[in-house]
Amino acid sequence: MRGTPSTVKSVQAQNQLIGVYQHTAFDPGQDSSRRIGREKQHGNNSTRILGLEVQGWRHDGSCSFSHPFPLSHLPLPADTELWEYQPRRKRNLRMAADSMEIDDGLYSRQRYVLGDTAMQKMAQSHVFLSGMGGLGVEIAKNIVLAGIKALTIHDTRTCETWDLGTNFFIKEEDVKNQRNRADACLRHVAELNPYVQVTSSTMPLDESSSLAFLKQYQCVILTETKLPVRKMVNNFCHSQRPPIKFISSDSYGICACLFCDFGDEFEVLDTTGEEPKEIFISNITQSLSGEVTCFENRPHKLESGQFVTFREVHGMTTLNGSMHEISVLSPYSFSIGDTSQMEPYQHGGIAVQIKMPKSFSFEKLEKQLVDPKYLTPDFSKPEAPLNIHAAMLALDHFQEKYNRLPNIGCLQDAEEMQMLAGSVVETLLSKPQLDERLVRWLSWTARGLLAPLAAVIGGIVSQEVLKAVTGKFSPLLQWLFVDAMDIVYPLEHTSREEFLPRGDRYDALRACIGESFCQKIHSLNVFLVGCGAIGCEMLKNFALLGVGCDSERGQITVTDPDLIEKSNLNRQFLFRPHHIQKPKSCTAATATFNINPQLKIDPRLDKICPATENIYRDEFYSRQDIVVTALDNVEARRYIDSRSVSNWRPLLDSGTMGTKGHTEVIVPQLTESYNSYRDPPDEEIPFCTLKSFPAAIEHTIQWARDKFESSFAHKPTLYNKFWQTHQSPQNVLERITSGDSLEGCFHVVKLLSRKPRNWSHCVELARLKFEKYFSHKAQQLLHSFPLDTRLKDGSLFWQSPKRPPTPIVFDAKDPLHLSFIISAAKLFAEVHAISFMETDLAHDTILKILSSMDIVEFIPSNKLVETDETVKKPDQIPVSSEDERIALLQLEGVISAGHVTKHDLHMNYLSFEKDDDSNEHINFITAASNLRAKMYNIEPADRLKTKRIAGKIIPAIATATAAVSGLVALELIKVVGGHPFEAYKNCFFNLAIPIIVFTETAEVRRTQIRNGISFTIWDRWTIYGNEDFTLLDFINAVKEQYGIEPTMVVQGVKMLYVPVMPGHAKRLKLTMHKLVKPGVDKKYVDLTVSFAPEIDQDEDLPGPPVRYYFRPENN
Repeated sequence: MRGTPSTVKSVQAQNQLIGVYQHTAFDPGQDSSRRIGREKQHGNNSTRILGLEVQGWRHDGSCSFSHPFPLSHLPLPADTELWEYQPRRKRNLRMAADSMEIDDGLYSRQRYVLGDTAMQKMAQSHVFLSGMGGLGVEIAKNIVLAGIKALTIHDTRTCETWDLGTNFFIKEEDVKNQRNRADACLRHVAELNPYVQVTSSTMPLDESSSLAFLKQYQCVILTETKLPVRKMVNNFCHSQRPPIKFISSDSYGICACLFCDFGDEFEVLDTTGEEPKEIFISNITQSLSGEVTCFENRPHKLESGQFVTFREVHGMTTLNGSMHEISVLSPYSFSIGDTSQMEPYQHGGIAVQIKMPKSFSFEKLEKQLVDPKYLTPDFSKPEAPLNIHAAMLALDHFQEKYNRLPNIGCLQDAEEMQMLAGSVVETLLSKPQLDERLVRWLSWTARGLLAPLAAVIGGIVSQEVLKAVTGKFSPLLQWLFVDAMDIVYPLEHTSREEFLPRGDRYDALRACIGESFCQKIHSLNVFLVGCGAIGCEMLKNFALLGVGCDSERGQITVTDPDLIEKSNLNRQFLFRPHHIQKPKSCTAATATFNINPQLKIDPRLDKICPATENIYRDEFYSRQDIVVTALDNVEARRYIDSRSVSNWRPLLDSGTMGTKGHTEVIVPQLTESYNSYRDPPDEEIPFCTLKSFPAAIEHTIQWARDKFESSFAHKPTLYNKFWQTHQSPQNVLERITSGDSLEGCFHVVKLLSRKPRNWSHCVELARLKFEKYFSHKAQQLLHSFPLDTRLKDGSLFWQSPKRPPTPIVFDAKDPLHLSFIISAAKLFAEVHAISFMETDLAHDTILKILSSMDIVEFIPSNKLVETDETVKKPDQIPVSSEDERIALLQLEGVISAGHVTKHDLHMNYLSFEKDDDSNEHINFITAASNLRAKMYNIEPADRLKTKRIAGKIIPAIATATAAVSGLVALELIKVVGGHPFEAYKNCFFNLAIPIIVFTETAEVRRTQIRNGISFTIWDRWTIYGNEDFTLLDFINAVKEQYGIEPTMVVQGVKMLYVPVMPGHAKRLKLTMHKLVKPGVDKKYVDLTVSFAPEIDQDEDLPGPPVRYYFRPENN
């Protein structure tokens, strides 16, 4: 690849990196051969250009790169020619951007959020973003990670010291050199995604500017822009045909706002992003209302006004393929209109939701200023949005009048703001009662910025940008207002001097919360569990806030056992391509330190679980001020919650799934904990449904995943374990001949006798599996239950949701059939350590092997087919005496054939890996699932959907993770301040709809025992004992100290004392040491006690945990 100066287009101001000359970055203000922008790698002599590792320099000045991205998508100027070196010839590779294929390795989690159509639209979009302050850089980060085509970042300001506390890409040298903020951020933003062309602009943007240059953009975002300019740009964008989507947003002090205008008619093809619902039908009435009833245990979850179509309806066949608007009658029924003239319904049928386009109309900013349409995020404060609108409009007028923001803590400026706000209220059609406190605090803090608030609004703005350029999801109509008044309410009487700047990176934060509050944050010890997408965003917020940067006290401890994968780079913005396969925690710690060199971070690689309690003891938790989780599973959350509660530590939990997010605040003595509530368990697919009666593609995918695990993981594990336990096949033969029953012997011997020896055997084995799975299985079911089979009530056995199978006849010309054969054969070869060449995969080679096979005709058996949905999968399949006889013959055969070498007695175990496209795992599952779907007449799924379901992939996008992390950081500030219960807020949002809901945290509940004795989850009783302390002594000590006698004592799942249990009365004389058997380093044990009920036959009364110390208190 080589670019020449004549083909490089200048995209930036002089002295900025603008092109590539023979892979050497050149500075237009200097000699073009001077190399700049080369960064030394730690530990070696390699260099980096544009974020990519240089493998080696050639004699002509060109070089080779090491990176996982197509060269055509490097962030080079548009006119740069790309060349590819190939053996014996050179080929021009100038690529059109619109031919870009979606890089699933990078975008896989986001594809499940947006879909390919939206991703392709996004990859064609050009976006203009003005203002690279704390909010602007958040937006830039998120939309570049998402993968738009091109972004122009614009700013006219130079870097200042307090930008270091708001913009995570600005460095101290940028401040020292007085660089333009856009130019300072350019390289860092561009490194986030090599597919996105990022340029900077420093031209003035004011009321005298020509706006013609904006015509090249599909979306324009303004931050830190004066109101007259916002109006002017909005009018220009709205007047274009098609209109340019316009977004303006600002975050000043404790307030933030967002405004959207996408034109008079903005069409959205998918308003929610949810999968279309499929409803199995049990009955349809022949009536004027046409009432459709679904099965009792499967609510339809539809809404009135939505549309459905039908398929597979028997009897009332006119409905098949027709579309109807529905009216919901109940959770299990809906009306579709007149069906009285249709044929009577017989059975079956599926109603499928149809996603209908929806048009949204937007008004221009000028009109919306006086009559705003807005989202209400906190229903306990319905007046807040209009109050914030009035206050921020007053701030705009103040800037117009004085050409500056109000001074920090200035009473005179605050009075002027109050007058301006009063005037603003008079201009509004809906006139709120002026919130003088809000206006005063906005005036005092407007020069500052809360980085977490910018992260919240930045995440939401970014999602609106993606909606604007893709037409995916419902847009915001048209305003969102958010404030952080809960943080500053307790600071009302703090001296104004506390908020004044001190010339350091924390001035913007200090302007909002004061110096003393800043010092509390700087001295925090925080334990962050997890360093994925939310973890990276949290570390960024910690760096900007200065968490743990005090010279004497404070530290961030972060742990994550995972290594960085390519798919992480789309959301976990602290990582780059050259970090792949490096530890997340260590890499993130280094990147965070680069944001704020004052931080103290201890990165660890431990998984937090019972197995690591010897490392993360109570002493560790007692040193932490706050625990923050950034986890992706419930089990880990429950464990961290239990450790936090037992050690009285505040816990901040959060999570995302696609565009949805939640936060939860857990504060000792004030709130309930994560474990106080139980989510309903995930609905399991019945065993008989998976095995014989699939009704949906999810069933066939799970079946295929189970087949993968059985064939390539479970069976090899069983096989290897058996031969590790038993000395030799000859010894096994002797034992089963003498009548011994060896566990797993039948299955292991069957595997050994069928073990493939070469590639042809692998192909043959795959073909036999095809016949068994997709032909014999169907024939056996139809033998057991012919199509005319009826139940005791006279109804047909084969009716919805049961679908009769159709045996599949193998066709070597069918790509799906061949796909299964090849992927299965490759996996069998890997399991059995059989090598094969690329030529072995040739179509003719495969056909030759298949054509030489004799396929045995199906012979039906009389085995029982399970139809009861409540029956679980059996742990073991019983082995008959005939099976044992066959195993004996098979084992004799392989021994006589000499197929019992060390190699023969070992199989390779395959661990399912969804993100490695070369390993055939997803290919096998996709082919197997779709063949089974075809067999049962179920709509197939493409590879992408199959991968999501089989891999249990949680859809994810950077916009939601940014917003969630900001919300958590705002609550962290409240926890540090020791705020009262009513200040804390949990949040749930779905940015797709969009909906944002703030709620009060759950207040801690007090459980009454009796006689005025009560407890909460935060209470713990304590008993100190000694080596001679008996169980009876323990019970008496509880009675003496707390006024109630325990009737049952439990340690974990072990019952120490239950009076009704035989022999337990004798335990009263045993020492506690003997009963609980403490470890060498164990100082105490946590026990659960309960008490006799006041009325006989009632359940025992629960009590708080009792911590029993093995030694007296003074020890």
